Amino acid sequence: MTEKDRLFLLRPGFEDPAYPGQQFYCWHCALMEGVLASFPDLARKIDVERVAWPRPRLPVVALVGDMNQSLPLLVLADGETSKHQTDVFQGRAFISEKDKILAALSERHGFPNPHP
Repeated sequence: MTEKDRLFLLRPGFEDPAYPGQQFYCWHCALMEGVLASFPDLARKIDVERVAWPRPRLPVVALVGDMNQSLPLLVLADGETSKHQTDVFQGRAFISEKDKILAALSERHGFPNPHP
């Protein structure tokens, strides 16, 4: 089976010790979740992994290193590149900005473009 792009998102309902007694969600990740839910057939073209908020985020670190743990993050299949990529770690390209991730989902997987 061919490797797929992997989209890493934060699991919603996390706590941040800097704000005791509160729960949060990442709104950039929630945006991605909405796009995935709106186009389930297209969403099956990528692997989506929801990880816990605390660092280190080991599944992310394993692919793109300790310095690239901000989510959402689209890690391209091994050997793939994109005009939207924001960096490369040990030869693996990834995209870390929400607007660039959305553009890459359109470019690489056929998702509609966001309305301007």
